[in-house]
Amino acid sequence: MRKRRILSYLLVIWMTFLLAFPLTSAFASNKVYHVPIHNEVERGLHAFLERAFKEAEENNAEAIILEIHTPGGFVNAASDIAMLMDATQIKTIAYINKDAHSAGAFLALHADEIYMVPNGTIGAAAVIDSAGNAADLKANSAWLAQMKAAAETSGRDPKYALAMADTNYELPEYRAGGKNLLTLSASEAAKVKYSEGTVKDFQELLEVTNLNGSDVVPIEPTFSEKLARFITNPIIVPILLSIASLGLVMELYSPGFGVPGIMGLSALGLFFFGHMVAGFAGYETLLLFIVGLALLIAEFFVPGGIVGIIGGVLIVLSLILAGANMMQMIVAILIALVIAMIGMVILMKFFGKKLHVLNRLVLMDATTTEEGYVSNVNRTELLGKIGKTLTPLRPSGTMVLGSERIDIVSEGGYIDANQHVEIIKVEGSRIVVRQTDKEMEE
Repeated sequence: MRKRRILSYLLVIWMTFLLAFPLTSAFASNKVYHVPIHNEVERGLHAFLERAFKEAEENNAEAIILEIHTPGGFVNAASDIAMLMDATQIKTIAYINKDAHSAGAFLALHADEIYMVPNGTIGAAAVIDSAGNAADLKANSAWLAQMKAAAETSGRDPKYALAMADTNYELPEYRAGGKNLLTLSASEAAKVKYSEGTVKDFQELLEVTNLNGSDVVPIEPTFSEKLARFITNPIIVPILLSIASLGLVMELYSPGFGVPGIMGLSALGLFFFGHMVAGFAGYETLLLFIVGLALLIAEFFVPGGIVGIIGGVLIVLSLILAGANMMQMIVAILIALVIAMIGMVILMKFFGKKLHVLNRLVLMDATTTEEGYVSNVNRTELLGKIGKTLTPLRPSGTMVLGSERIDIVSEGGYIDANQHVEIIKVEGSRIVVRQTDKEMEE
């Protein structure tokens, strides 16, 4: 009885201890983060993956599974993401479902393990420029070195990575060489040890990697991150800036502030929003833009041109600093400026538009005779009157008409003083006379 009571006390103490200090580390499930890499690899994707990796590290995740399905993307973005993968201490698994081409293949090679679905492919990783042509020798050489290093770091034969990026590497048994880049199927990738195995779906991947007992935490990009990925795409940036420049130019030719101005400012707002969410721009670049815009507006009220030039420089500088790549931003700005100039020419030449903004800076009103404005009284009642010159006319001088002295000009030649003259023309203050033999009227 006493022993039973002692055991009961011990059991109560043990339960109290468990309630007070739960053994979470012993019973908690390990976490596996499931992160998608879909569509193009670009700088906006890096911001999303950075958040995902940070969250996984903060929660002591057991593994990060990167589900890859991408046709490729931009080399600079892929390089930054690869550095992110290399820096983490968490095990990374590339789950190729279904294609990992170009930059996607490069990222897969930076993972600790690679698994593919049966119809998956990996390869076709040549560098091409924005026009779709093969990159220059310098860029291609650097990319080949990166592909080789990625393969060697993960313990894979680099000749296959090189054949994925350059047709000069001949692997006829895998259709590579000549004009073809190497692209491996799932079975071929497993054969050359470019994958650890083939799995039919995500659940089988968890089983094969002994992660089926872990809590899977799916990480999806937020709406802001999706929008940022779209906006920061190097193809979208010049389009967005062109819309902004065209909208603001159209606003200059429109009275008041309307749709074109809203369109232009909205495009610029989206540009800065996307680049700030993606982590490329900070509040300082936005502040720089606002100061530049304020100086540009002040130019309409401050003569000299210096304020406007400084404002324009600050706006261009803010756009360049906000971009992910300086050269790409310069090209995008030049494209936007060209489109703005074309828009101005079309508005002026084909639509006859005028800069309404100048109406506030330049006096546009005219005092015309039709509106009742005259600079002098037009004394038409003097026509035909005869008077006598007081001074010689050479050809201008003075005449007397009754008791009034009048400034006159001769019709052409010299007329001496004390000669009779007839008024033949009155043009405002200009009174033209001709010498005559008629007697002066009393």
